[in-house]
Amino acid sequence: MDILKIQKAQLQGQVRLSGAKNSGLKLLTASVLTDETVEISNAPIGLLDMQVHIKMLNKMGKTCEEGDRYLKITENTINPELLWDERSIRNSLLILGTLTTRFGQGKVPLPGGCKLGERKYDLHVMILEQMGAKVWEEDGYLCTKANGRLQGGDIHLSMRSTGATENAILCASLAKGTTTVWNPHIRPEIIDLITMLNKMGAKIKVFGQKCIVIEGVEKLNGVKHSVIPDNMEALTWAIGAVVTNGDVEILDFPFEHLEVPLVHLRESGMQFYRGENSLIVRGGEAYPIDISTGPYPGINSDMQPLFAVFGAVSKGESRIIDLRFPGRYGYAEELAKMGMDYQIEGDLLKIHGGNPLNGATVTALDLRAGIALVLAGLTAEGETTIENAWQIGRGYENLHDKLNGLGVSL
Repeated sequence: MDILKIQKAQLQGQVRLSGAKNSGLKLLTASVLTDETVEISNAPIGLLDMQVHIKMLNKMGKTCEEGDRYLKITENTINPELLWDERSIRNSLLILGTLTTRFGQGKVPLPGGCKLGERKYDLHVMILEQMGAKVWEEDGYLCTKANGRLQGGDIHLSMRSTGATENAILCASLAKGTTTVWNPHIRPEIIDLITMLNKMGAKIKVFGQKCIVIEGVEKLNGVKHSVIPDNMEALTWAIGAVVTNGDVEILDFPFEHLEVPLVHLRESGMQFYRGENSLIVRGGEAYPIDISTGPYPGINSDMQPLFAVFGAVSKGESRIIDLRFPGRYGYAEELAKMGMDYQIEGDLLKIHGGNPLNGATVTALDLRAGIALVLAGLTAEGETTIENAWQIGRGYENLHDKLNGLGVSL
């Protein structure tokens, strides 16, 4: 899907959430830690990044059998060197951690993923080195070598990094001794990963945002596990219902994962009701928003492009500060092609909302920027053409079918 064309429309109807991308990918990586069978249900296997990860597992020697939102992963042999000449994903860093802790060595392609400014991987290298591995780059690959099992110890993260927290957990699960991860980022996807690892025989305890304690074990077992619903997709449809003045029931809505964003949206005009297992959004009038991103349970960086569209249709000034990825506002220039008035002052994005948006040719700079353009296109007069639209398929499963089901003709 290189190009997506969107016309003005109201979102009307029901939509069921897929499994969370940011959980499903990590569960696939965790399967590397065992030679036994791993079965994952509610798996968002239609996502492009999931497909890349599945191919990576197959390349290393795993066998992945796909069903309806289901994945069965088995292993005969596995190669700790992932030789890869296709698009990479950010998760390659976590694959390296699992290979190193299980086999004492690993080789993976350098990470891909969204280009969000200076998105380094020094914390991942620090974790592996601190646990006893040698790490180096070689011809587009990141390589490790350790003498025997990784060694547990105290790991102090300089920032609440989701990926670094996940890698420390994965590495420590098979390491020798006890590992304490200080200043971790505790969020729903990480709790889901820990839940699955403990079902596999890991010994992991969480002490809030203070620390995670992992007692390493020598072997992990097979497991059956279900992926949690995608909170980013949930927020997308909720905001989409407001900005299009629609009426949408979002099934399997993860209320406990979106408490803070929902408070902001309720106070900014969203009209919603809680069903038995769903959120019903009956439009509402969008008011200006004033948000800053931060660790869970706050508004995370991925959410702010969606809030920017909310601000664009609100009459008045909205303000956004992204504390995780300062300056992650490239999408604003694309929205400006549709008529959004904005200015950037340092790390602050100001949106002077309320001007009618008009269809234009725009570019999806990354996954979340792309879905923000989709929502904007649903409110704009005329046709919006989104180039580089494949990015959206990395995080939104069956997007065409779901939009069609909500009354949108593509």
